Amino acid sequence: MRNRRTAALMFLFIGTSMNLAGAAEVPAFSAMAPGASIEGWQPLRPAPNAPDTRYALVKEGDRTVLKAEAQASMSGLVHTVRVDLRKTPFLRWRWKIAAPLNSADMREKAGDDYAARIYVMFDYPIEKLPFGTRAKLKLGEALYGQKLPTAALNYIWDNRQPVGTIQPNTYTDRARMIVVESGAGKAGQWVTETRDLRVDFRAAFGEEAPDVIAVALATDTDNTGENVVAWYGDLQFLPEGSGR
Repeated sequence: MRNRRTAALMFLFIGTSMNLAGAAEVPAFSAMAPGASIEGWQPLRPAPNAPDTRYALVKEGDRTVLKAEAQASMSGLVHTVRVDLRKTPFLRWRWKIAAPLNSADMREKAGDDYAARIYVMFDYPIEKLPFGTRAKLKLGEALYGQKLPTAALNYIWDNRQPVGTIQPNTYTDRARMIVVESGAGKAGQWVTETRDLRVDFRAAFGEEAPDVIAVALATDTDNTGENVVAWYGDLQFLPEGSGR
């Protein structure tokens, strides 16, 4: 059984060296040079036995973007940052996929793959969680020596579920999946997304959102074994009044 099966919470890995004191800024891919190292982002490897998805800075039109190529692989990139949603509640990003996955199914563990997804992780008080959930988190941290977030939203480009679908991840209900794009209708074109994290957290968890403590992105196909290509533009936290 894969590590991903035996450590269901591990896909939420943040890392142990978190610097949460800075402003709500995310390193911009557009400020980096094509072919250069990806500064300010750390590897996210929730399935250690799976090959890594390949990430590279490339030129797209007049700016640098991040290209992701997954071949039966799973890894991502994570940036730790403290975000006060009372000041900067909106998250905006651009993304593009070559095509959606064929056989993925977000309702099944065996289909938990996505052409593109954005993770947002929150500083939810662990003492508010049920005892059983707290025990699972503590066990995961003890086994892997990593800090696990207590709540996360996953914005996904799905292949079959309708836009607006919200459901728990098949591995842990502390991560909620939100379908923001679906199918091939917009494949091959850049799409800009703007989300009010307060509204989405309330819809997903039924309560007010705490501070954000990390953002991540991932393109993964380790369950389905498919090949997929996606591109990511800059991620930005924006103040009130920056919605659609």
